[in-house]
Amino acid sequence: MTLTFWQKVGRVRALLRQEGMATTARMVLRRLRHGPSRWQRIDVLGHYAFAMPYGLPHQPGQPEAGSLLWFIPDFNVGSGGHLNIFRTIWHLEQKGYRSTIVIGSPSLHHDATVARDAIRKHFFPLQAEVLVGLDALPPCEFAVATGWDTAYAVRAFQGARHKLYFVQDYEPYFYALGSEWMLAENTYRFGFFGITAGQWLAQKLQQEFGMATHPVGFGVEQDRYRRLPRREPQVRRVFFYARPPTPRRAFELGMLVLNAVWERLPETQFVLAGWDTSGYQIPFPHLACGTVALDDLPDLYSQCDVALVLSLTNASLLPLELMACGCTVVSNSGANVEWLLDDTVASLATPSPEALTDAVCALLQDDERRHALSARAEAYAKGQTWEAVAQAFEAGLQRARTQAAAEETSCVA
Repeated sequence: MTLTFWQKVGRVRALLRQEGMATTARMVLRRLRHGPSRWQRIDVLGHYAFAMPYGLPHQPGQPEAGSLLWFIPDFNVGSGGHLNIFRTIWHLEQKGYRSTIVIGSPSLHHDATVARDAIRKHFFPLQAEVLVGLDALPPCEFAVATGWDTAYAVRAFQGARHKLYFVQDYEPYFYALGSEWMLAENTYRFGFFGITAGQWLAQKLQQEFGMATHPVGFGVEQDRYRRLPRREPQVRRVFFYARPPTPRRAFELGMLVLNAVWERLPETQFVLAGWDTSGYQIPFPHLACGTVALDDLPDLYSQCDVALVLSLTNASLLPLELMACGCTVVSNSGANVEWLLDDTVASLATPSPEALTDAVCALLQDDERRHALSARAEAYAKGQTWEAVAQAFEAGLQRARTQAAAEETSCVA
């Protein structure tokens, strides 16, 4: 099987998401050094065997009410998607639910104890047990898929009373139109009850795939993200969420916008954070922060006037966190963003270099408008709490129960 250049690029991007920079670099260097051999041929059938229907047995016994079995992809420290999963588990634990986390296809964590310790240290101090592999899983009331590849394991699992799909983004969009796109899209036809991150996903999955869905919102860590004193209020500063390996964050489009802003307003300072951008030729003066520790983000955000945050699939959590720190947000328009943001709390523009440049410059040049927008946005962000999100998630669990009971009654009738 010979891969095209863009297929190789896609494979490296997938490795970056799943394995992180260090592991991906080692794998690429090893491949370049040794080249392919008959012992290193790509095992397509083995890699995608999970997508074929099969039965996944479980331990004997009846599911305990309020028990959840979370099927997750293996995680990197700093993964935003995993942070949301573990945060949800933590809040549900406070409400009396019992969770078990299953890493069905481990790539980084092959020891359950090590994985659990990493979750407790870097994310939340969960009580949940962690299991590695798919052998002899316990029965549960809710089996929860959290990504398209985990949905296949949930489909195969026979020990769940209800099967849920926690959908944080429209994952087919992560790929070029091909096998992975279709395998990801097919999971929305499995008949799971979907709990989605926001209304856009809920409507899309319901309208296009007939899924029963229940949206939950986003929250802000109120004790972390808050407006801090501005040290140089006379300096106009623009923040950009720069993540080159994540296509949906539109790094290239953002670079065109920032360069155009600099050409119009050359006294503007620029701050880039989210990824190491040292390998990119960036002509305008900027501070490249790379990956920033969570505790340092509030001060960084508070020193900026405007943030450019682009989201070409589902909206990001980042705008709310920036707003809570007093930084006004410019983002692209579209239903995928406008379920979370509107023109009363952010400046939304057509995702073109010209329109986004105009939006950023307009805010930089109008102090009165920018300050008013910042105040409204800060108040809005302060009203978004993770406690409310957890309550909405619990309501989704109850809806899944009610729907299943109604379907059973209908079948009996």
